[in-house]
Amino acid sequence: ELEDAAEQLRHLSASGVDAIIVQDLGLAAMARAMVPDLHLHASTQMTITSPEALAFAHGLLQLDRAVIARENSLREIRLFHAGEPGAVELETFVHGALCVAYSGQCLTSESLGQRSANRGECAQACRMPYELIVDGELREMGDRRYLLSPQDLAGIDQIPELIRLGVTSFKIEGRLKTPEYVAAVTRAYRKAIDAAESGEERAASEEDRYALEMVFSRGLSTGWLNGINNPELVHARFGKKRGAYLGRVGKVGSGWIECEGAAKVKNGDGIVFDTGGNTDREQGGRVYEVKGPRLHFQRGKIDFSKIREGHRLWKTDDPVLNAALRSSYQREHLPIRTRQVSWIVSGTAGVPLKLRDRESGIEVTSTIPLELAAKRPLRPEFLEQQFARLGGTIYALASLDVHLSGDVMVPVSELNRMRRALVERLDEAVGEGYKKRRSTGVSVSELLPAPSDREPEGAAELRVLCRSEDQVEAALDCDLETIYVDLEDVRRYRDLVARVRETAPGTRVVL
Repeated sequence: ELEDAAEQLRHLSASGVDAIIVQDLGLAAMARAMVPDLHLHASTQMTITSPEALAFAHGLLQLDRAVIARENSLREIRLFHAGEPGAVELETFVHGALCVAYSGQCLTSESLGQRSANRGECAQACRMPYELIVDGELREMGDRRYLLSPQDLAGIDQIPELIRLGVTSFKIEGRLKTPEYVAAVTRAYRKAIDAAESGEERAASEEDRYALEMVFSRGLSTGWLNGINNPELVHARFGKKRGAYLGRVGKVGSGWIECEGAAKVKNGDGIVFDTGGNTDREQGGRVYEVKGPRLHFQRGKIDFSKIREGHRLWKTDDPVLNAALRSSYQREHLPIRTRQVSWIVSGTAGVPLKLRDRESGIEVTSTIPLELAAKRPLRPEFLEQQFARLGGTIYALASLDVHLSGDVMVPVSELNRMRRALVERLDEAVGEGYKKRRSTGVSVSELLPAPSDREPEGAAELRVLCRSEDQVEAALDCDLETIYVDLEDVRRYRDLVARVRETAPGTRVVL
């Protein structure tokens, strides 16, 4: 795939992509050699966990930024001295799903189902229920069945300290999440960052914390930011979205329950009953009516014979909150970052009107010449009004200098065409800048090590990987010098190695 990767790198650079996030050292080296102007960010899966690791990667690749491992605590991040001059920019995860494997380097999905997590196809085996077997005996775990499922990361209260430590960018996990999730999470962290930078250090509001829980959470924790606390990180009681915890079931009736947290519930909210069993067979539904501590549910949705006093109750959906979040990104005119422009318009009767951008010098002209005006000559106020109509673009007219000789006129439709044409030329100029990025012309073959002409010393040795005892027996029959053994059950190694030592003492066994 190297040739395809090289083509993709050149395409991304010419398309104006700001940066690429890369795990593989070889691909990162290719990017540096082929498109050196494209910014290179080390992925969290590059497993940079220490200043020494960062120094090694930076010396090899000249990184523009490093996304350090999610397992780094605040104490460990402090050792990077990220805020000092010349330091590589640091980015760290602050919110979202955590992988039980180290920095997301998990082969479980590929091993079990040929779905590569590194290609975005993780089957999420860590979110399934498991049994715990200790020394061959089944250990009773009660309602703790999801033994590999971490709670989600929520480092919103650690934002001020991360800023003090020099972290440049905060990463939010969002794989297959909803637009409402994006709206709620980015809003909450934007508020936290702005408050920290203005010197107002305060914990996230109850409103923001509630929104973070509702849009998606398997429970919120600080991950590894405050150090290692495995029982808090993996409580093992569920592995799917929960939402906001309401309390425990008090009384149960026909179509209703009582709950201490009923005051936090509205008509139409989604509720699930945490019975401590398999979460794929849970009871839940929407609230039909709230009467004091009593919640009435839609008929036929819940089997109340399975609900017991003491079962935990969670709010999994809030239609009112979802509607508010949708309105935040579905408004007709969202604020966009604008670029202030200063234009100059000039002309005289008998020649085309000129409109020029002061900064870039880009100029457009009218398709027809100016004429002497009999009634309504062009005036500065009118021209500014027409040329300032830049809605839907990234530009805003800061000033317009008018240099016209005499009373002249041109159709309004021509003024609008000129405005659109200048905007198009300005947009093209931005793209031209990216097209001028260096592409060195280095080929994949030039980066690969040259084949050696030296003859191998001695005869080649055949080594075989065995994953069953039958394969080991077959390998021994072939009188091999070295066999690699990889058994699923590590308890079988002792007897197997002893048998090999007895029947083929000259064979090396590598586990």
